[in-house]
Amino acid sequence: QVQLVESGGGLVQPGGSLRLSCAASGRTFRTYTMAWFRQAPGKEREFVAGSSWSGGWTYSADSVKGRFTISRDNAKNTVYLQMNSLKPEDTAVYYCAARSGTVVSDRVSEYDYWGQGSQVTVSS
Repeated sequence: QVQLVESGGGLVQPGGSLRLSCAASGRTFRTYTMAWFRQAPGKEREFVAGSSWSGGWTYSADSVKGRFTISRDNAKNTVYLQMNSLKPEDTAVYYCAARSGTVVSDRVSEYDYWGQGSQVTVSS
């Protein structure tokens, strides 16, 4: 069982930066593939970025490539999402997710555990 708690969301102006953190419970954190998803009002939840268990392989959605970076610190049981050059269309609730497989997936249905979500609002 893994419990995930996100933090770091908030209100930021266009062009600004935020870093989300996701703290995980459980001693097997290092064996999980981790990812960030987001969901805007009236839209489906979508994949943002994912990381293999070691952090050695990452994958990002085209919409955030070059602006967002996922990383993880297995010693701290934490995964991060550094978001730069934020745009109003990045406004959403951001969710941390974990799956026991070794491959990063962009499908919501393939993740076993979810955090409660953290609101990110990009507005002037």
